[in-house]
Amino acid sequence: MGLSLSINGQIHTVEAEPDTPLLWVLRDELGMTGTKYGCGVAQCGACTVHLDGAAVRSCQTPISAVGAGKITTIEGLEGRHPLQAAWVAHDVPQCGYCQSGQIMSAAALLAQNPKPSDGDIDAAMSGNLCRCGAYQRIHAAILDAASAKTEA
Repeated sequence: MGLSLSINGQIHTVEAEPDTPLLWVLRDELGMTGTKYGCGVAQCGACTVHLDGAAVRSCQTPISAVGAGKITTIEGLEGRHPLQAAWVAHDVPQCGYCQSGQIMSAAALLAQNPKPSDGDIDAAMSGNLCRCGAYQRIHAAILDAASAKTEA
């Protein structure tokens, strides 16, 4: 059954069952491998994408739940997002596996709250796990990106 999805500003028609997780459609059907599979139960955040601007776990979001919503993946962030520059400046990635999910959660936070407090950042990022333990650098990068966005 063909289903149309709006992903990164483009309409994609996919052939998948309605209960297929969005993650598998992105990775397997469309070749968008920036979104990672981590745990499969929405606990680690590696698969985070935006659905109408909100951070969602694509491993547990069936494509039937997307409807006419607009999906943004790490590949769809505008140009070089201030978060991506801050990630590089703070040398955040170690293994890098969780980073697309971390950036997508942080981008949703900054879109809703351009000047987050430390507590806001902690709350927004609490569902994203980093096995390398780069949490302090992630936090610092988000603060820097927030400063860069408000100065621009």
